[in-house]
Amino acid sequence: MTGQLPFDLPHRPARGRTDFLVTPANAQALAAVDGWRAWPEGKLALIGPPGSGKTHLAHVWAAESGAGILPAAALADADIDALARHGAVVVEDVGAAPAPPAAEAALQHLHNHLLAGGGRLLLTAARPPARWPVALPDLASRMQATATATLAPPDDALLAAVLVKLFSDRQVVVPPAVISYLVTRMERSLAQAGRIVARLDRAALARRAPIRLPLARAVLDDMAQHADSPEAGAAPGAPDPIAGTTDGQDR
Repeated sequence: MTGQLPFDLPHRPARGRTDFLVTPANAQALAAVDGWRAWPEGKLALIGPPGSGKTHLAHVWAAESGAGILPAAALADADIDALARHGAVVVEDVGAAPAPPAAEAALQHLHNHLLAGGGRLLLTAARPPARWPVALPDLASRMQATATATLAPPDDALLAAVLVKLFSDRQVVVPPAVISYLVTRMERSLAQAGRIVARLDRAALARRAPIRLPLARAVLDDMAQHADSPEAGAAPGAPDPIAGTTDGQDR
């Protein structure tokens, strides 16, 4: 029987406070961000690997503090004075690559202008400030003097909770055995959890069948085989190769 063609409807990431699931992997970083009124020198660097929840936690803080948010790559073209008037600013993905001189000068100006007025600056990065490729000596010393909070890679408890929530957001109920199977075999990344849920939901809609272990196996296998693809094996608008597989009994 021909599978149903599912509509690839967008799902906006939920980045509110109640959507931030707390486990030992992120509890200390959350506590550090929550203490933003007492940050040393008014600034904090939030460090963690890709998919560890830095952006979500930055958005939680921005909602509470009224902070403006911009990526480090946009610093050179930003209106720094207008941004500093927020009184709090998030700069994301600092140190991901060597920045042009104009971007470094903009970050130094933002840092000095914001903190001189008693503001707050949150910087997110994959590596600690001492490892950022900063050429300006004054900026390098200011960044290295920034207090840090580290997000560990997601632990099993966090991955399981995120998977359950992502499925729930799509009004999909998945057996605990499927969650356990995914957690023990997937990449330790919240971003990957989102991709897996999207693939499974799309495949289940195409098959008009619930999500069970055989489908979870097939999706993970297919994603592993297409790991270099941005969609992990599912090109936008293309038929899902999993949709035609045959589901067996749960094992």
